[in-house]
Amino acid sequence: MKKLLFLSALLTFFGTLNAQIKTPAASPVGKISQEVGLIKVDVEYSRPSAKGRKVFGDLVPFGALWRTGANASTKVTFSEDAKAAGMPLPKGTYALYTIPGEKEWTIIFYKNTTFWGAPDPKDFKEEDVQARFTVPSQTQRDLVETFSINIGNIRNNGADLEIVWEYTKVVVPIMVDTDAKVMKTIQTTMAGPSANDYYGAARYYYEEKKDMAQALAWVDKSLELGGDKFWILRLKANILGEMGKYKDAIMVAEKSTELAKKEGNEDYPRMNEKSIMEWSKKK
Repeated sequence: MKKLLFLSALLTFFGTLNAQIKTPAASPVGKISQEVGLIKVDVEYSRPSAKGRKVFGDLVPFGALWRTGANASTKVTFSEDAKAAGMPLPKGTYALYTIPGEKEWTIIFYKNTTFWGAPDPKDFKEEDVQARFTVPSQTQRDLVETFSINIGNIRNNGADLEIVWEYTKVVVPIMVDTDAKVMKTIQTTMAGPSANDYYGAARYYYEEKKDMAQALAWVDKSLELGGDKFWILRLKANILGEMGKYKDAIMVAEKSTELAKKEGNEDYPRMNEKSIMEWSKKK
């Protein structure tokens, strides 16, 4: 019995010791986060090393679907819409699969990111292919020991997603529509504040009991630019009430109620009715 207890304790000791020992991953995870134009591109992948082995055409066969790294498939995330080799990549995350060849590679951005590695041919679905195209395979003079994905040649409207290992490099051109976003921002800014901007400023001034005359000027500008809205008219009525202009406040509140009822809103008529009763007593 004592021997069994001793043996059990010994096994527990070595089991605990083993659980505490950590060794480096054979293919450690690498992550890239890069701004390209006005969007962000994130890449997460596992990085195997050559370790004296012939990689392409041997360890990674030509003509076969590859996870583009080790372990789980490589994931590429775009914070906004982009394009790869001219093909659309809507905002989101994709598994990056490749089919290496001697002279060119097939690049695949795949919508289903749940597979561990590359899916079996029977599980691969064409409807999940967001983009498929080929790029040339380039030969490099110097050995790259560890599989690497880089984002280089960064420009305002794009960058290159570079896949490099052993003596091979392929470049995936990424394009982003920076110009359209910048031009829209320029036009909006140069046009001045919007109706919502004036409404937001007026509401803040009213809630913080700042300059009511300024708040009234801003809410009027909001109505001028955006047209009559029952919630904006409600704010104007409140500002007028705060200024002691109760007759005007009641008129504006009644108009707010009329518009709110037309749009099926029940809350604003109720709030306006309560305010009108209070202002009627004061005018």
